Amino acid sequence: MTGGLHEPAIAAARRFPDRLAVAGPDGRLTYRQLDVLADRIAATLQARGVRRGDRVILWLDKSARLVAAMQGVLRAGAGYVPVDPLGPVDRAATVITDCAAAVVLTTPARAEALRAHGLAGDGRGPVLLEEWPEETGGRPEPVPAGPDDLAYILYTSGSTGTPKGVCLSHGNALAFVEWAAAELGAGPADRFANHAPPQFDLSVLDIYAAFRAGASVHLVPHEHSYAPEKLVAFLREERITVWYSVPSALQLMTRDGGLRDLEPGPLRAVLYAGEPYPVRQLRELRNRWPQVRFLNLYGPTETNVCTFQEVPVLPDDDYDQVPIGRACSGDRVWAERDDGREAGVGEEGELVVAGPTVMLGYWGHPPQAGRPYRTGDRVVLGADGAYRFLGRRDGMVKLRGHRIEIGEIEAALHAHPGIAEAAVTVEGEGLAARLVAWAVPGGAQAPDLLDVKRHCAASLPRYMIVDVVRWVSELPRNQNGKVDRKRLLATG
Repeated sequence: MTGGLHEPAIAAARRFPDRLAVAGPDGRLTYRQLDVLADRIAATLQARGVRRGDRVILWLDKSARLVAAMQGVLRAGAGYVPVDPLGPVDRAATVITDCAAAVVLTTPARAEALRAHGLAGDGRGPVLLEEWPEETGGRPEPVPAGPDDLAYILYTSGSTGTPKGVCLSHGNALAFVEWAAAELGAGPADRFANHAPPQFDLSVLDIYAAFRAGASVHLVPHEHSYAPEKLVAFLREERITVWYSVPSALQLMTRDGGLRDLEPGPLRAVLYAGEPYPVRQLRELRNRWPQVRFLNLYGPTETNVCTFQEVPVLPDDDYDQVPIGRACSGDRVWAERDDGREAGVGEEGELVVAGPTVMLGYWGHPPQAGRPYRTGDRVVLGADGAYRFLGRRDGMVKLRGHRIEIGEIEAALHAHPGIAEAAVTVEGEGLAARLVAWAVPGGAQAPDLLDVKRHCAASLPRYMIVDVVRWVSELPRNQNGKVDRKRLLATG
């Protein structure tokens, strides 16, 4: 399919107008209803001055109307920028300002918080759109979308202390969506679960592959995201056929939600991404459901998914890791050694991606301009032609599927008046992983943990707030003067 990321839903509305499109905490929309609401939103945005290439912030709760808003922004020719509805207003304001948003579509309460923050929407900032379009409204002016036009911006953790916007085009997203729909053999009878929030790149497959197939997408309420019994009940009651989430959610569902005792029923595919799935826990679920497909998907936000591996029934021997697999979505991947040469079988290197899913670039920075993207992930090529993940080359970590730049947390800690120096490490793995701050007090009395957490919560999303603070007289350093994190971990 060519054209824009919004076109699959338009095509599905023509083919299946009365078929369910989206089910959310706020109700359900057929494809006809989704089409009408998306058009109203697009027309309203255009009436407010939104033009091709503009950015529209979506600071809304996860809902069917949010999905309609995503569609409406795309139909208006703009790119949408989802913001965590549970995040602090400081972070939302940072994103709004950074991407020079034309409009913020939000709730009255959040709009008031933005006004209090100085984003008044009175000519000195973006338009704050708090009311949904009326039942009566014109149709939007058609805006053709090219493959290189901006579709959305996802803000991720930044090593400099501020979030950075990853700009994805219509062509980037469609390359992955069309591959995923074809690989899954998705059809109108499918029911996709949407576990990830819209500011997380996993959500792209759930929503747009469903629309590509004329299927339905079922939004997991955010309060159920890590409530294992409710997630298992959702899977059963919504008769989900395709499930996609981070492994942490599946581990919780298996361990505490009774998933291991549930017959798969209509479920035919389980996809996971965002972090490694410990083989012992994966084996427990995968081998329990031999008739269900399991796919390990890999890729940074900058490429969405660029490799995949079908997970077989796992042996009970010393099989220790599921590979991240081979290239998909029309991409080419390879490992580059430190000397710049392509790594061969058994050699380590940094994974590099080239192809249609590679981002336009970071907002406010030079464009990627078709250049290959260096992931920063260390991999090794197996004799079977599949790549295996070894770790990172830098200070980025993954925690329950979220990409976290340690430097951004440390920058927030350094802004606390009671902290002179700080370094952050990750302890544990999988569900037991936690963020630990090693801090040197900035005065005679060290602040308590609750105070540090409150300070971090003013500027960081929930998943980046430290779990533990360990006070030390000084941070150990190596010969180059950098913090020696290995020594910190050794003293933990």
